[in-house]
This record gives sequence, C-alpha cells and structure tokens, in this order.
Amino acid sequence: MEVATATEASAPAASGGAARRSHPFPWLDAAISEPFYFLHLLAFFSYFAARSAVASADDGGELHARLLRREIQAVLVFLVLFTVKIVKEETWETFIADSLLYGKGLLLAVTLVIDYWLALCYFLVFVVIYAVSQQPPYDGLGHSNHLTPLQLESLLTEEPTTRFWLVEFRTSFSSTCIQASSVLPELSNIYSNKNISFGIIDLGHFPNAAAKFGISMWDHLPTYILFDKTNEVARFPEITSESKVFVPKVTKKLLCQHFDLDRRLIQYLSSCKIHHLSQVSQKYGNIPFCR
Repeated sequence: MEVATATEASAPAASGGAARRSHPFPWLDAAISEPFYFLHLLAFFSYFAARSAVASADDGGELHARLLRREIQAVLVFLVLFTVKIVKEETWETFIADSLLYGKGLLLAVTLVIDYWLALCYFLVFVVIYAVSQQPPYDGLGHSNHLTPLQLESLLTEEPTTRFWLVEFRTSFSSTCIQASSVLPELSNIYSNKNISFGIIDLGHFPNAAAKFGISMWDHLPTYILFDKTNEVARFPEITSESKVFVPKVTKKLLCQHFDLDRRLIQYLSSCKIHHLSQVSQKYGNIPFCR
C-alpha cells in the first residue's frame, strides 16, 4: 500500500520526463520549452544583431578588426573551458550551468569592446534572467520515487518492504541541488533492489520537515540520509563543524563510498544466492554444490 502511494507521488515527474525523452530532439525541446534556456538563447543570439549594427556604423574598420580579435580570443577560451568541463564534470546539469556562466562572462568581455553601455545592458539582462527563471533539474527518476515526509515515515515504520531507504532532501530553488539532481536517480538504476530503495523529498514543498530530519534549509543541501527502517545509519554531509566549512561536490562515486553501496549490493546478491541454493536443496534433497 505504501509503495503504491509513493509511486503515485512520483508519477507526474516521471511522465514529464518520459514525454521529453520521447521527443526526437529532447535538447531542442528543452531549449524552447524551458524559460531558463530559451531566455539565454535569446540573449546570446541578440549579440549578432548588435554586432551587425556596429559593423555597419564602423567606417574605418578599426573597431571591426579589434572586435574580431577579441571574438577569436573569447571563442578559444570558451573551447578550452568547454573541453575541460566536459571531461571533468559528472552531470550534464553542472556542465550546462558552468558553460552558460563562462559564455556570459566572455560575452560581457566582448561587448566591452563595442560599448560600455551595451555591456551594462547585457549584464542587467542576465540579472533579470537569473531573477525570473531557474535551471530545470534532471527530470528522470530511475528507480527512485518522489516522496512526502508522511509517505517516508509510513514506508519506514508500517511493515517496510525494504530494509534500507536512501533519501535525498533537496529544494527546487538551490542551484547546488539542481546540478546534483541526476546523481541519485542514476545510482538507483544500479543499486536499487529488494534490500535498499531510493527516494527524493523536496523540502521546498515541506519546509517544516527540515527540522525533523536535522537539515538546514539554507546550507548543506542536498542532504542524503540512509535509513535502516526507522534508524538513521549515515548521512551526507555529516553534522560536524568541519562539514560546515567545506562540503565536497556531490558525485556518484562519493555517495557510493560514503554509504557503502557496493558492499550492500554484494551482500544482497550473496543472500539471494544462498536463499536460492537453500530452496534448491529443499526441493531436490542434499545436493553437493561445487564451490
């Protein structure tokens, strides 16, 4: 009963993600349908209109030559940063956010060659975009479920179907949460089984639940807690004075090591093998198995 409720809670997000992935060009659909990406595209493409106006007004050609040199430098710098990020970053959300940040910085540097007022206008445009829109989180769920605090409590207490629950507590207005939003769903695709399940709770919808789980709404989000039925086994980031100063970037490798997901998966597979062998032994008698 509880699992069905949790699945129903995650249905809207899952259907939205499935609809986007079924689109023949999902990146183009996101660029048009998401205000965050669409407004950035408009801002970047408007530069070509501004540049053509400057080129037509430049009689001597000196400004055009200086602008061309600055554009080539900006493109080369962006390509270097782009290459470093695509190799280093683990999630597309972080990669896109950093690429847009570099693109905006380089665009401002180039427009300073044209006119200081034009650069100021672009800066104000980017501030407005930041104020009225936000980067959409990863829309896939993998084998995880969107939960409410009440659903989580019932899943942990009322005849739990799985022993462990790894739950991510996030908010939709945190850029850190958005950039790490694909980590837990991708981990659930690998490690979800009858012994451990994965869930996501948006504290932006349930701010009063943050204090119940010892989570601050203004720092250290996202927070991941591993529950053994009703008991908290581990969390990341931990509640220590050191963690308040520095929190490492959330990655699949970090969470896998912190919560011993590999060891728990091996233990589950071993128990399944032993259970299977015992069933075979009971059915066919004592049969010697090769070790």
